[in-house]
Amino acid sequence: MRDNPKDRLTQIDLYIERLFAPPDPALEKALRRSQEAGLPEINVSPNEGRLLQLLAEITGVRRILEIGTLGGYSTIHLARALPEDGMMITLELNEAYARVARENIAHAGLEERVEVRVGDAKAMLAGMVEEGAEPFDLTFIDADKESYTEYLERSLLLARPGSLILADNAIRGGSVIEPEDGSARATHEFNESLANDPRLSALILPLIRGGMDGLAVARVL
Repeated sequence: MRDNPKDRLTQIDLYIERLFAPPDPALEKALRRSQEAGLPEINVSPNEGRLLQLLAEITGVRRILEIGTLGGYSTIHLARALPEDGMMITLELNEAYARVARENIAHAGLEERVEVRVGDAKAMLAGMVEEGAEPFDLTFIDADKESYTEYLERSLLLARPGSLILADNAIRGGSVIEPEDGSARATHEFNESLANDPRLSALILPLIRGGMDGLAVARVL
């Protein structure tokens, strides 16, 4: 009997994880602590986390911005790419999530490089633009999908030529092809913005863990 294509994709994903994203005590504890605290289990997969870290390393980041912290799992991956004098700012709306994230980040030994800010991301981004914040080398967007396009615009104002802007959940199980709900429509509009913005060179990388999704990757020109 031939393998089910979906099962085969899962096997491939697990194969990649076994080779390139082996068990990591700090990351595993972050997942456990987040689960114990009742956070939604919507963090990036181990392979996507490793991809985020690798992209940050390739870019040679010194400053990272994350929009949507949750329990800090992706934060840890990204912050590990920073040099000792690097800095990451991560924005989280939910105070309870932020508390868990701070615990997880501290357990990973990264509290000196990561600042968790709590509040409305749009307002905090606007504040950073207004105060003339130093540009970020990489921005990772993983928050409410309806605001992705606005987050993109604010991220561009906080970027420099050569900066990377990454966005999670760009495929949403294929629902973006014929979007019917608000999140899918907003994600499709965001993807169109990426594809057509002359300020960016972009692509979506498919991801296969737990159903098809994608990571949008854009370089600021």
